[in-house]
Amino acid sequence: MTALLAGPFGPSPRCGTQSVTIGAGAGSVKVGGGAPVVVQSMTNTDTADVEATVRQVAALARAGSELVRVTVDRSESAAAVPHIRDRLAATGVVVPLIGDFHYIGHKLLAEHPACAEALDKYRINPGNVGFKNKRDLQFGQIVEIAARHGKPVRIGANWGSLDQELLTHLMDENAASSAPLDTRAVTREAMVQSALLSAGRAEAIGLPRSRIVLSAKVSAVQDLITVYRMLAERSDYALHLGLTEAGMGSKGIVASSAALGVLLQQGIGDTIRISLTPEPGGDRTKEVQVAQELLQTMGFRIFTPQVAACPGCGRTTSTVFQELARDIQTHLSTSMPEWRRRYPGVERLNVAVMGCIVNGPGESKHADIGISLPGTGEAPAAPVFVDGVKTVTLRGPHIADEFKTLVEAYIARRFGVERAAE
Repeated sequence: MTALLAGPFGPSPRCGTQSVTIGAGAGSVKVGGGAPVVVQSMTNTDTADVEATVRQVAALARAGSELVRVTVDRSESAAAVPHIRDRLAATGVVVPLIGDFHYIGHKLLAEHPACAEALDKYRINPGNVGFKNKRDLQFGQIVEIAARHGKPVRIGANWGSLDQELLTHLMDENAASSAPLDTRAVTREAMVQSALLSAGRAEAIGLPRSRIVLSAKVSAVQDLITVYRMLAERSDYALHLGLTEAGMGSKGIVASSAALGVLLQQGIGDTIRISLTPEPGGDRTKEVQVAQELLQTMGFRIFTPQVAACPGCGRTTSTVFQELARDIQTHLSTSMPEWRRRYPGVERLNVAVMGCIVNGPGESKHADIGISLPGTGEAPAAPVFVDGVKTVTLRGPHIADEFKTLVEAYIARRFGVERAAE
């Protein structure tokens, strides 16, 4: 059912899934069906604050988020969504908007038809869409609205808000079994069943299979891997991957990368989000950067030029190569929005910034353009290699600035055929 990546930068790793189109026209995004794995993120602003939300959506989109989700938790938030959409369009930001609904999504979508129309996709949680005898009714109301407006729906089961009736039923069945499973195994089964049963109900109500995305988010790496393997074995719905409550800083990055990396390599997953807890006042776009770096490191997508730099050792007591590697990486990242427009293909550029003679010349030769800076005790000379050939040796106090100038000249020369329309 699934297929591994055929080669570097080849097709999406999971083939044979349903294709889901999110958005309309030039701004639409295809998820599944062999499309490249899509990066998405979510705002943490109060959606009722139109200006703040527009700013953050725009920042996430500029950073490379191909889908952006916003919380729709009350009437004021729902009323703000059309205005957010209009402001984004007025500033030239084209990115599909997803509405995140919990508890009263049926009510908000019914009372705010402009919100239902402005959103490009709805996200609902089968564990809290409604309770007891209201669950199926309220779930059905959301699905009917989605079908009427032609909107896709992500049905996202979550470990922290699992359908308790389903879980209790499976626990009772397991307790009566002659070979009972452990509690975690039963909970994983409940996650999978919650997603699949809800998807089946949505189809029965009238939502096409091609408008359904599934997710089953947990906070433990091995549980996540197991749950998504089960989902992939039992269905061909497009799958959204993400480790929920991944955490802050390196812990969240490592945990998310470990879980998603395993699944993507096995051919599972069509769109991803890295759910990082931001530092107070931190940059929300960090999660977009990590998602892109994960996909690019694994060879599934190309987003930005790569900078190879040695880790440093006793041969590199000078900080020159560290500072240059940092400056080059920052310069490439900040320049990419303009360079992507002016220099098609520039994201494939490889740059090397090495710190001594051991691996410096060799790594620099393998890059498109590279520099081998002098290590401790080495002659104060920095050879530069372009397409594998040594072209110049830099000396003196301005090596860093001179190398950045050479990089820009190389980009202009190699990728400088501007698009005729512009």
